[in-house]
Amino acid sequence: MAAIDEKKEEFVYRISPVDEWEELQNTGTTLGREIDRSTGCIHLSSLHQVKMTLNNFFEGRDDLFLLQVATSELGEGLIYEKADDSNFFPHFYGPSRSFNPLPLKAVTKAEKLALVNGEFTCSLLNQESS
Repeated sequence: MAAIDEKKEEFVYRISPVDEWEELQNTGTTLGREIDRSTGCIHLSSLHQVKMTLNNFFEGRDDLFLLQVATSELGEGLIYEKADDSNFFPHFYGPSRSFNPLPLKAVTKAEKLALVNGEFTCSLLNQESS
């Protein structure tokens, strides 16, 4: 994936299953799910990408939290990479792309995602349309 140098947003978002969110709260860090460990980065989304990511990778799950992550806490380890012709996704590698865990101190909010009529919802997602 090609990296880009774009102005970073104030927040990016992490979709976390309950066990990952509990690990993060209990230990202060997480290396994420198998996909994160196998690719060497924590997969994140911009707010406008969250619903698409939920629908593509988490359809029907009712054990998810949406974490709001302050980009200022991730530093230069946050890289935006091209996924397709129109999407650049934020990935957290850590310094020198060393695959650091996501730190709890970077999480500014966490909300349980609800499934309502097959659609994911929470107040953080409602900010997208504001």
